[in-house]
Amino acid sequence: MGHVLAAMMPENRLVMETCIATGLRASDVLNLRTERLRQRMTVRELKTGKTRRVYFPRELYLRLVGNAGKIWVFEGRTDYTKHRTRQAVYRDVRLCAAFFQRSGVVPRGATIGTHTGRKMAAVREMQRTGDIEAVGRLLNHSGRDKAVTMLYALADQLTAAKLEGKGGHLHE
Repeated sequence: MGHVLAAMMPENRLVMETCIATGLRASDVLNLRTERLRQRMTVRELKTGKTRRVYFPRELYLRLVGNAGKIWVFEGRTDYTKHRTRQAVYRDVRLCAAFFQRSGVVPRGATIGTHTGRKMAAVREMQRTGDIEAVGRLLNHSGRDKAVTMLYALADQLTAAKLEGKGGHLHE
């Protein structure tokens, strides 16, 4: 993923880095308003309507502040009154991933998209804590979502197994 991030447009890369750092969905990152941006803040998730507290590491927070527009942290390309679209970020991720898949740096069977950042955050939290409950809290999953939380927490292992089954291998 490091190669893909390095090749992305800077604003789109910042969206993905925010997803990786916080576990937020790309749509929630894109929905951040400049006036409400704080290093620690409450975010209402668009998909579920649930709220959760997020913390942006200092360096990331300063980059977000530096990127922030008049209304949205991630302004639309042609209209500052609208935020950047998830589709624009997705296209950039997919384009860069496809390039590195063709060159062999990223395995061809690896599926990389905007949701990859959320999965990476879950894997990192699982590796850091070894606690599926902590991963669930990071993702704001309810107690009944334990199976889904496990899929996120073990995404790296599932991808490696999938690629090995296809005769591919996973590059770190």
